[in-house]
Amino acid sequence: MTPHTSVTADERTVLADLTELLARLMEDEYGLDDIEIGPDTTFNRDLELESIDLVTLAGLLQERYGDRVNFAEFLAGMEFDEIIELTVGRLVEYVVASLHAAEAS
Repeated sequence: MTPHTSVTADERTVLADLTELLARLMEDEYGLDDIEIGPDTTFNRDLELESIDLVTLAGLLQERYGDRVNFAEFLAGMEFDEIIELTVGRLVEYVVASLHAAEAS
């Protein structure tokens, strides 16, 4: 799968993309296919993702967005508590900002 070159960097589109990626991750890794995912969904408490799952998610984001979105760098800038409380909505905001920055450069 090649990264899309002209992504409309709006939150609705990115939320739909992330929901799809997370649903795929949850089904592939845990056999769960009926997960409710929204902006307030937390990766740790709600989805119960382990650190290895975040590595997998980083790979999925790389496939989808290419070098424009660096999930590892995003996480590296956070305190442990921030990572534990990370929501899908906060990741959406980061992805949108990253895509806008890539478009501007």
